[in-house]
Amino acid sequence: MNYNYSVLMAVYNGDKSDFLKIAIDSMLNQTIPPEQYVIVVDGRISKDLEDVLSDYEKNSIFTIVYLKENSGLANALNVGLTYCRNELVARMDADDISLSTRCEEELRLFGQYNDLTVCGCNIDEFYDDLDDIHTTRRVPSDYDDIRRFARIRQPFNHPTVMYKKETIINLGGYPDTKRKEDFDLFSRVILSGKYVRNIDSSLYLYRANKNNYVRRKSKENLKAAFKVYKLHQKRGGCNMFEYIIMCSGEIVFYLLPLSMMKYISDVLLRRKYNGKRDSTLF
Repeated sequence: MNYNYSVLMAVYNGDKSDFLKIAIDSMLNQTIPPEQYVIVVDGRISKDLEDVLSDYEKNSIFTIVYLKENSGLANALNVGLTYCRNELVARMDADDISLSTRCEEELRLFGQYNDLTVCGCNIDEFYDDLDDIHTTRRVPSDYDDIRRFARIRQPFNHPTVMYKKETIINLGGYPDTKRKEDFDLFSRVILSGKYVRNIDSSLYLYRANKNNYVRRKSKENLKAAFKVYKLHQKRGGCNMFEYIIMCSGEIVFYLLPLSMMKYISDVLLRRKYNGKRDSTLF
């Protein structure tokens, strides 16, 4: 198969320059490296971030797109997709780490299944210390399990996915929402009948922080989640009872103190890290 793929990343002013460099290098050092690296700069950024990007911009594989104003992740990724010159696109966040075999493993599945549209993997979560991984977010790997899971929960760890560009664009790309843009996109992918899978291994290190919980305390984000869930229900992605369950979960998280939100997320919705890595870093 053609192993060429593009990496798609968005950077905004809140990102940290040292984390960004680590994230980019983790993709450059894949066992099968990318043919193109697209970075969308979402609005004005700090001098430190500009310096990091200017160093990489000298490398011909980089396509760096500058947006005048911050427009949000969904719009930045939609713009970035139009600059990707390969059919296969690997997502990457600006503060995480992809283990060295992540893309090779995902490419292997695309080679095995010609009709595969989206492929992701599990993630291990850490705060500041890479040696202190605390939880794992596992997602279902088989197609039927993913479809069932997707009725009320996000079946992919969004930053880990590799997908087919043309299909994503044809389905409308990322929606213009403040939150849950990945849930909405993959709801449409699955309900359109496209074949999807996950790799049952943790090939991605996710940098967790308190902001992940703080964002769920916003009324604006709560309304955005309700809107996405309603669209999901209207498409036939879930029934009314499941819709109420999802909305109730968002309300509970909104009302709980941060400490309780973290406990429920870490203990009930994730698994304790088992101390084993499925791949090396770089």
